[in-house]
Formats: sequence, structure tokens, C-alpha cells
Amino acid sequence: MTQTTSAHRQGGTAPPAARFDAVVRAAVGQGLLGESHPVAGFIDTEGVRASVGALHDAFAATPEVLHTFAAKACSLVPVLRLLADCGMGCEVASPGELRLAVEAGFAAARVVLDSPAKTREEIRLALALGVAVNADSLDELRRIDALRNPGTASVIGLRVNPQVGGGSIGPMSTATDTSKFGVALRDPGAREAIVEAFRERPWLTRLHTHVGSQGCPLRLIADGVARTYELAEEINATLGVRRVTSLDIGGGLPVNFADETVRPRYADYVAALTAAAPGLFSGRYSLVTEFGRSLLAKNGFIGARVEYTKDAGGRRIALTHAGAQTATRTVLMPDAWPLRIGAFGPDGTPKTGPSLAQDIAGPCCFAGDVVAYGRELPELAEDDVVVLYDTGAYYFSTPWAYNSLPRPAVYGFRAEAGPEDGSGHDGPVTFATVRDAQSLDDIAAESGLAHADALIRRDG
Repeated sequence: MTQTTSAHRQGGTAPPAARFDAVVRAAVGQGLLGESHPVAGFIDTEGVRASVGALHDAFAATPEVLHTFAAKACSLVPVLRLLADCGMGCEVASPGELRLAVEAGFAAARVVLDSPAKTREEIRLALALGVAVNADSLDELRRIDALRNPGTASVIGLRVNPQVGGGSIGPMSTATDTSKFGVALRDPGAREAIVEAFRERPWLTRLHTHVGSQGCPLRLIADGVARTYELAEEINATLGVRRVTSLDIGGGLPVNFADETVRPRYADYVAALTAAAPGLFSGRYSLVTEFGRSLLAKNGFIGARVEYTKDAGGRRIALTHAGAQTATRTVLMPDAWPLRIGAFGPDGTPKTGPSLAQDIAGPCCFAGDVVAYGRELPELAEDDVVVLYDTGAYYFSTPWAYNSLPRPAVYGFRAEAGPEDGSGHDGPVTFATVRDAQSLDDIAAESGLAHADALIRRDG
């Protein structure tokens, strides 16, 4: 599906405070948001390309680097294919994500498989395809010993946990003392066991680390990468041969959810790594990155219709169609994952007028399904539209099936610049379907409709 309407852009870029205003208006005008389609996700394709460009620019002086996109951040084939077209590789962490990466067209040599619980079948498939595999434990290395064909093209690595500590969000911190990920580097005997693992396996050539993501400061991330770099140097020096040839330094650049500003930048990340491990970019090791949220979060939003408003206990509540089913993290951990909210009228134009403290609630049947509490916004009313900003990663792409609510449609868009003649006429907004909305028939089929009588006992 491709549709067009108008949007005002200045030099190809909308004013920062109104970056997506014209897109919301276009989506409402074309029926992508409304009574029949009360919630949808939107991806800015040119914004994605710009973010990938900023990443490549930041690492431009690095002799050899493969940037992979963490598929879990947006597991939609058209989005993955867009990223492949931008020159990205793909990091996957399950058989399903590996299948999506293959369908999206990523070359096997540009795919990296990470997971703490790979099955034998998953490892066999990865080795047969020739995708890189990062073992999560020494036990997994022993499993790879038995499964690996000497002719495989797969690069094999070992994930280590540098145990540098956690950030402000515990579940997002993967380098704590007791993290489930990787070989705990500072545990007694672990360092020696890692060196011995590389001594015994000439085909083991990569070290992998990932300190965490949202809530982890650059200093913490850089410290973890530096300790992994130091381990690589130690392994090579101890073995007297350049056994470790590449470092997978993960991703995890946090996103600023407070306003439009992109911070920290990829250039800031590279500067922090350079200060912590000056030899990292010398060319002695090829590098792999695994960014996800930082590439897509600010390049997407959720639009949702306001179905009702009500007052309860002196509090104004707007009941919308964007709740825990598509903003799961924000609803379950509101302090860790606050979102900016935009208020729009039924025609998709920004609302104006006095601000009123309002709760923005979702459609799920539990009391905590609220995406924002006491948010100061122009007074919302039935048929208005709310926008959840910075939701291009981890939100609408992987919805929760609570209450059997249908998965929302997702659209990519391009907003063209209008004429620069002062006429006020806008350029077009072009939409393309990324994922169709889930139908009630789809929900019934997914719930086992084909086996409806499977549990009914019939005697005689």
C-alpha cells in the first residue's frame, strides 16, 4: 500500500517540536488512524537512514567494522530489509530472529547469533548457514566442539561478562556480578579457563561483550569493552599467536526519552571507547557492533485514538487504544521507561489550549494499564488522537497479546520537502505498509481454532 498527502518540511527537516505533526495529520486523513483503525505504529524511513549514517560516520576511521542491528529491537522484515539496504548486518538471538534475518536478505557473513540458551539444532543450523556464533558459556563451547564441521564458514566467539556493574535499570544491565549472560570474568579461575579454551580451539577467534543498554552510562559501557580488549591482548600474548582477531563490543547506546535531542551520540560513544581502550581502533582487531534501540527509537511513534474520557477521584483519565499491549515496558516500569505524549484533534492537527493534568490509559483489562500519569496536555476528548513518541524500537514491533487485542498495523513513511516559494503548500507524505493489522480471524486461528475439539472427551 502506498498513499500520499501533504506535509510541511523546511530543508527536508520538520521543526524539532513538530517533527511528526504532518505525518499524524496525513495518517488520520487517509484512514490509517481512526475509528476503524484505532492504533498503529509508524516508522520514519529517512530518519532510519540518517541514524545509520551517523553510526557509520562515527566509526569512519575504524579499519574494519561490521555494524549489526539487534533484531529484537524491531523484528519486522521490511524494517530489517531497509537496514540491510543501509549497509547493516543483523544480530539475532533466537531461531525466529534468524529466520527473519534470512528473509530480510542479510548475507550469512553479516549475521551474528547470540543467545544464552541455544539448542543443538539452533547451533547446527547457524553453523550450516555460516553465520557467526557467540557462545554464551564454556559448556556451549563444548557443545560446539561436537557439532562443528571443520569446513564451516562461521566465526565463533565467546561472550564474557566483564562484571563492571549495573546501570540505573537492573533488567537492562548485563554486566553485573550475577548476570545470566557470558562467562563471569572476575570469578575465581574464570580468566584462566577462558585462556585455556582459546588455547584448545584454534577456530575460536572472537571475544564478545555487552554491558547493557538503557540506563547504562557511557563510562560503564566503555569500561566493559576495555576489560574485554585487555583480555584479548592477554590471550594473544599468553598463546604467543594472534588467536583473537575480532571483538564484538555489543550495542546498548542509551536513548534520551526526555526530549527530541539525540544524546548520547555515536561520536560520543566512540570518544568514550577511545579514552578507555586507546588500542581498540588501531586495526589489530576487527570490530562488530550490535545497536538496536538507538537506531530506531526516535524514528518511530505510536498513534492511538481516544475512545472515552472520564473523571475519577478528581483525576481526568483518557482511555486510548495504546496501552500495555504495545507499550509494555512503559506500563510495567513507568519510572524507567517514561514516554513523551502528543495530543492531536480528530483531524490529526495538534491540540492547543490550556493544559490539564491527565492520565493516559490503555485498553487492557487491568488497573495498571496506564502509559502516563498526570501528564499536562491540552484537554483530550473522545475521537482525539494521542501520540507516543520515541517508540520506534521494542514497542509496536513486538506487542503483547494480552486480552487477545490485535497486533496493530505498522507503516513506514517518507515526508518530502514542500516548495520553498513561501506559498505554504506542503510536500507529500508517502506511507507504505510494513505489517497489516491482525484480524479477529487471525486471533482465533492463533488461539487454536483448528483444534477446538481437541480437549472434549467423547465416550463410546
